Amino acid sequence: MNWKVIKTEEEHKIAVKRAMELFHAEPDTIEDDELGVLLVLIKDFEDKHYPMPELDALDVIKWKMQEMGLKAKDLEPIIGSKGHVSAVLSGKREITLKMAQKLKNYFNIPAEVFLHTT
Repeated sequence: MNWKVIKTEEEHKIAVKRAMELFHAEPDTIEDDELGVLLVLIKDFEDKHYPMPELDALDVIKWKMQEMGLKAKDLEPIIGSKGHVSAVLSGKREITLKMAQKLKNYFNIPAEVFLHTT
């Protein structure tokens, strides 16, 4: 099939359906190539029509802490003293670049999470 830029919801729906059919295509086949093209077209359409909300770094950190069963004291080796951890988690202190790098690695979260902190 000759795919073009997806411009409508109906075209998006058809492309997603076809991508699901091709999802387990063997590597280096025509179907695999078609899947690759479809995924690019679908992502382009979704980026334009369904923008993702910006994530707040503190919310992500707190969510990851809860998910992992961590307490504030568990972040002391990453952020610093008990007071520093408390100030960061309460939003009274900015996350520094060094902290962001350590938190990114510790929680395995994308660096982009830290780019829009307020």
